[in-house]
Amino acid sequence: MKKLTGLALLACCFIFNPVFAANSQQSKMATCNKDATGKAGDDRKAFMKDCLSKKPEAAAPATQQEKMKSCNVDATGKKGDDRKAFMKQCLSKPKA
Repeated sequence: MKKLTGLALLACCFIFNPVFAANSQQSKMATCNKDATGKAGDDRKAFMKDCLSKKPEAAAPATQQEKMKSCNVDATGKKGDDRKAFMKQCLSKPKA
């Protein structure tokens, strides 16, 4: 039984190790590589350099409902006029 538990623990260490998980750079490389199909030489190098250096697109701006949820969490512990002022300021600022 101890051997079985030990093997299960060892297997979990390998399965859940972040080194084995695909990261964003690997997925970006795979996507760019697929898009570069048909290109060769300097043209491919230039395309890959440009593709890999691009920043991910900005997320869509938060909806009013998402802002409300976020501000409510941040306002925990505040009461009365203090909470009203905080919520007004939190909801009026643009979320990135």
